[in-house]
Amino acid sequence: MNPIDPCAPGHAVARLRAARLAAASKPFVARGSRTERCPGCRLAPSHCMCHLQPATPTPAGVCLLMGDIEALKPSNTGWIIADVVPDTWAFAWSRTAPDPAMLALLADPRWQPYLVFPGEYAEPARVVSTVAEVAPSVASPANTRRPLFVLLDGTWSEARKMFRKSPYLDGLPVLSLQPGHLSNYRLRRSRRGDHFCTAEVAALCLELAGEARAADVLGAYLDVFTSRYLSAKLSQTTPPDDEALRRWQDLQAEPA
Repeated sequence: MNPIDPCAPGHAVARLRAARLAAASKPFVARGSRTERCPGCRLAPSHCMCHLQPATPTPAGVCLLMGDIEALKPSNTGWIIADVVPDTWAFAWSRTAPDPAMLALLADPRWQPYLVFPGEYAEPARVVSTVAEVAPSVASPANTRRPLFVLLDGTWSEARKMFRKSPYLDGLPVLSLQPGHLSNYRLRRSRRGDHFCTAEVAALCLELAGEARAADVLGAYLDVFTSRYLSAKLSQTTPPDDEALRRWQDLQAEPA
């Protein structure tokens, strides 16, 4: 029997990335593509954080609709969500040919889907600002639907296009978040501090659903990834022992 490689990715975003690469007519060249990267965490091997990967029990789920090359980008944070939230699905976005598996997921009576997007872009009747809490010990009794957060993972212009041109999402309630802070994401530039990366949005959703620990774990894991990604980009030879890692270690030491 072959030993299991702890750095071998196996979650939904990794599978979507593999399928996208297999279907590509020419190689995808990302920024920093000359850098050797761990297949599990996408960091330089010297900064690998696969040994830190958590799996945080939560009744909430995440459905990622991803732009054409989003899963191929080393800085993509949908990957971070899939590392942390066990029930994470990832699908390539299509206007006219949505994945049947995604449609089945959205119609599954065990889940209550919420399309997460600013309410100003939706009809007022669709907009909600709260999520029903589900006790972590409750799987899915007949009278309870688990929250499923549908996130549009791409650039802001791509996300707006997905929102406008996905008729199969029109029947979903639109969850409009009202964060009390600005984005801390540092791997991509944005002119607006109120534009959050996908993993930050997921953490806000988990918090709104009453899943504070899962939200904290996801936020801390994202911070460690960001810190190590930037450290490797600056050619620092070892991963930083910084505040992000200490926060992560403190969270892991706390009882679940």
